[in-house]
Amino acid sequence: MTVQDLRDVLRERAEAPSPANPHRHDQVHARIRRTRLHRRLTAGAAVVAAVVVGVSLLPGTTERPRETTAAARPAPELPERFTAADGTEYRRVATATLKAKAAQKTSVTIPVTGKPLDVAALCDGVSGGEPPNVSVNGRDDPESSFTPCEKEMQLRELTVPDDAEEVTVTFDTTTYGSGCVSKTKGGPCVPIEPRPVGWSLAVYEWTPPARPVEAEPVRAFPGRLGGGKLAAFTSGMWPQDSSFTMTFKSTGTVLIDQLCTGDLAGRMRFTFQVDGSPGSGNCGIWKEGPFPMAMSEFWIPKGKQVTVRGKLRLRGESANRPVRWSVGAYVK
Repeated sequence: MTVQDLRDVLRERAEAPSPANPHRHDQVHARIRRTRLHRRLTAGAAVVAAVVVGVSLLPGTTERPRETTAAARPAPELPERFTAADGTEYRRVATATLKAKAAQKTSVTIPVTGKPLDVAALCDGVSGGEPPNVSVNGRDDPESSFTPCEKEMQLRELTVPDDAEEVTVTFDTTTYGSGCVSKTKGGPCVPIEPRPVGWSLAVYEWTPPARPVEAEPVRAFPGRLGGGKLAAFTSGMWPQDSSFTMTFKSTGTVLIDQLCTGDLAGRMRFTFQVDGSPGSGNCGIWKEGPFPMAMSEFWIPKGKQVTVRGKLRLRGESANRPVRWSVGAYVK
């Protein structure tokens, strides 16, 4: 019996007169036993809770807890419905899962209702894990290719064949390790080591906004970039503006880059000619941080007048979902 035990029991009776009870001593001991039992149960529950949530130390202990490895969790389920920033409503029409333990292939078949279709992917592995290959009715769909594992959900357009009443979408990771890479300069080409991850996958159909949505303005190109000076730029709004022309004087090297805004900005594709030399590129999306530079470079004789002509194409459907775009030309 400790001093604290006695205080817990006697505090209840501190202000009351002592009863005439020959068994009072035994009752005090019984109350103390109940108090200790309650404390042990409470402490036991706390220990269990601490183990579940991974608490590293328990009060009053000096022993280091055992380290445990949590089981890998599947990627979170993709939402049944969601609304994009521009008001486009998405509805999930099919789901699929690929586990990380082995290369797999899985397919879903969905009816074509006339609404645009997108595919979505969310991974549960390390950054850089290989994405699944996507095919539609047995044919690879490059437009629907995902990038390696990212933290956020990826959304890509799905190519629907003309007059199709249904499509079968296949997600395939059995192609991992089909290439090779040289790890040292001049060294042998060794098979690529796969980095399999788990994937949650889905097909969505979407309903465009009732009216065209105004995309936010494109940020201005920096005056200097990539060692060059801004010589010309032009901008427009897709789909009204689908071509452009720029004219300026070369100083030896010409650099071309593109920026876009809008929910479908990542689907814009540019093709152009710089003084007759062909080039192409996708849209950079610049909301914050450093400029997302991905310049195309051309050598043009110094002092020559240069004309850049280009066209734009948006992959997939774009009803009432315009994209603002801007093209900049630098000389150095």
